[in-house]
Amino acid sequence: MATILSGHESAVGRRERHPVLLLLRHVDLVLIGSAVALGLIGVVMVYSATRAQYGHYYFMRQLIWAGLGIMVMFVVMLVDYRHFRQLGYVLYGLVVLSLVGVFVVGKSAAGAQRWYQLGALQLQPSEFAAIGLIIALATYASHRKGTLEVREIVALVALAGVPMMLVYLQPDLGTAIVLGVTLAAMLVVAGVRLRYLVLLAVLVVLAVVMAIELHLLKGYQLQRLTGFLHQNQGLQSTNYDLNQSKETIASGGLQGTGLFRGAATNLGYVPNQQTDFIFSAVGEQLGFVGSALVIGLFGMISLRALRAAQLARDSFGRLVCVGALAFVAFSAFENIGMTIGLTPISGIPLPFISYGGSASFAFFATVGLVANVEMRRMARK
Repeated sequence: MATILSGHESAVGRRERHPVLLLLRHVDLVLIGSAVALGLIGVVMVYSATRAQYGHYYFMRQLIWAGLGIMVMFVVMLVDYRHFRQLGYVLYGLVVLSLVGVFVVGKSAAGAQRWYQLGALQLQPSEFAAIGLIIALATYASHRKGTLEVREIVALVALAGVPMMLVYLQPDLGTAIVLGVTLAAMLVVAGVRLRYLVLLAVLVVLAVVMAIELHLLKGYQLQRLTGFLHQNQGLQSTNYDLNQSKETIASGGLQGTGLFRGAATNLGYVPNQQTDFIFSAVGEQLGFVGSALVIGLFGMISLRALRAAQLARDSFGRLVCVGALAFVAFSAFENIGMTIGLTPISGIPLPFISYGGSASFAFFATVGLVANVEMRRMARK
């Protein structure tokens, strides 16, 4: 009997010492659960926005993207994040090569060169640019001690500038802006002096002014950036998408019209509703209550990422979490803001909810990185 008990205790001890089991005990269920909940909401919202015209086509594809995205998240969680530091520049190089390659063998649609066509699958490398950039910036900055010097700041800006320029040339101004915001957040945490941050901000403003004066921005890009300042004009032209989105969201009221019962959504009044303007389907059908739930889930992810950054045991993990926080939070803020007229229309997808495989993989992988940093901190206590 004693032998049996001893064997049982030994087996239990081995299970408890198993590294994977130890890690899984420290998974941030709130973070993971919030991301999965948003992914499921996205599947339902994409179906509601497309079922009248396309039946189950978009629903089945988005269900697959969400499922694969969740799998990607767990795979990223299980790989020790310190290995990503060792491969930081390799991953960055692969991202840059994929962005260059899209101009050579990529697919062009609606005047943009952004996708690789792999059979029935379209892969958009710009969606993964943020992940590669976050890891590369964190790798470089984490090897520096104390306050960053000018040459190190220049190196970080140059690292970010290459993918930002390549993404902008596709053209994809919205994603380039997201990369810029991610860089700014990581510079703050990396230890850049305030005077240098102010100088960089001034240079960015001057660059924007010069781009406008020299007509470096395309006409439709400039209209998108300035149209929200004159929302009562061009209701049937430049501001048509915004006007339809605002009216659709307003019609939802407090509790919404009910799932699959939104007239504007069912009749396809809002252009690109399953992608850029998916939040209008949320607002109409689920109302203020449902919209607040979605925003609350994004807030929860942001808070857990901030917590993971504060508790990270090393500077690399802290910088990764801050970059992930900026990437997800700003994308959500910009997308929701543009659907209600608070921010310019930029074409940025709503994380986890907008239709698309590349975006789903990228955002779930980003959450996986944050969970990775946090659970390994707990396992090493």
